[in-house]
Amino acid sequence: QVQLVESGGGLVQAGGSLRLSCAASGLVFSLDAMGWYRQAPGQQRELVAIHLNRANVNIADSVKGRFTISRDTARNTVNLVMNSLKSEDTAVYYCNGRFRGTNYWGQGTQVTVSS
Repeated sequence: QVQLVESGGGLVQAGGSLRLSCAASGLVFSLDAMGWYRQAPGQQRELVAIHLNRANVNIADSVKGRFTISRDTARNTVNLVMNSLKSEDTAVYYCNGRFRGTNYWGQGTQVTVSS
């Protein structure tokens, strides 16, 4: 049973920083990709950043320059450092892991940015 567990969400003022972490368990293989999505109330879930194998990274334009993703492939962990947070970053953030076309999701962690 593959499980992804997030930590690090919370309440922060605009301009502040947060660090999200995610660890996958129940695996005997390295995931093909790990990353983060987010979903704001009334909105669709959207990609924030994803770290593919061979160090390829995709980051949403809305967070480029403010958010940094890092990954430990061997340990199946991924972190997201979020700087210069804005109220529009408020959402539930979900950790995502992929293996051979199968997506795995964490339970989500709330990030609230107060203006």
